Amino acid sequence: MEQMQHKYIDVRGVKLHVAEIGTGSSSVVVFLHGFPEIWYSWRHQMIAIAGAGYRAIAPDLRGYGLSQHHPDPEKASFNDYVDDTLAILDSFHIDKAFLIGKDFGSWPVYLLSLLHPTRILGVVSLGVPFFIPRPQRYQQLPEGFYIFRWKEPGRAEADFRRFDIKTIWRNIYILFSRSEIPIADKGKEIMDLVNPSTPLPTWLNDEDFTTYAKAYEQSGFSSPMQVPYKGRREDFTIENPKVEVPVLLIVGEKDYFQKFPGIEEYITSGKVRDYVAELDINFLRDGTHFMQEQFPDKVNQLIIDFLDKHVKSN
Repeated sequence: MEQMQHKYIDVRGVKLHVAEIGTGSSSVVVFLHGFPEIWYSWRHQMIAIAGAGYRAIAPDLRGYGLSQHHPDPEKASFNDYVDDTLAILDSFHIDKAFLIGKDFGSWPVYLLSLLHPTRILGVVSLGVPFFIPRPQRYQQLPEGFYIFRWKEPGRAEADFRRFDIKTIWRNIYILFSRSEIPIADKGKEIMDLVNPSTPLPTWLNDEDFTTYAKAYEQSGFSSPMQVPYKGRREDFTIENPKVEVPVLLIVGEKDYFQKFPGIEEYITSGKVRDYVAELDINFLRDGTHFMQEQFPDKVNQLIIDFLDKHVKSN
């Protein structure tokens, strides 16, 4: 990790922390993380693609890790991540780049490919296909569904208040590592779903845990959770959307997101291809929500093969 360079850039009134490695001239790859993550969740991929001749850039999204919070949290939205990513490219004088996202980080990646296709060489998404947002998509899930609970004003704050930052982060990571959707029973809270004796997954070591814990001690949880769980949703106004850049979708077969209503069928039936012109899908056996940390070598190879293929075609 010594080769990793860390910089701060001023973007639209916020100072963003950006990690960077590699001097490859062939192409630049920008990574956007999810929750409860930071740039560090891409460490294995960044080192691997730098070794393969690419330049890797991964910000802490605004409100996460060492990046500053949105100056007006109530107005924070996914559009901020889109605009911030464009500003990062401009700051580094990068005309075009590949984008890699996971979890909610895949949504700004897809938006960028729709809104600014001339800036995007290709997209890799871990676990999340492109789909048109529909506010009622998950309404059939029980009231204990973790997203419903975290949207409820004050509910997550009251739940988290019982624990220190390290325990909260640990519990969320354990929950998201499982193959079942986190749903609390009536009268119970999301944090109650994890037994205190449950260990972290074997792919995380003490140094990894310390790095994540320190990052969330710096940011807290309110700011990171604002956009994906608590914030306002912009209306999706793109008519007849179709992602025209090449896309690689890597699906962890034990990722709990695949249990969300309609997601697995949407992917396996091929319906997703109605919205993506050039799509490769790879299923990762036993892969969880954190497949890039769980099986880094497998994920790295899939990404590098995709990058090499589309650099040559360009």
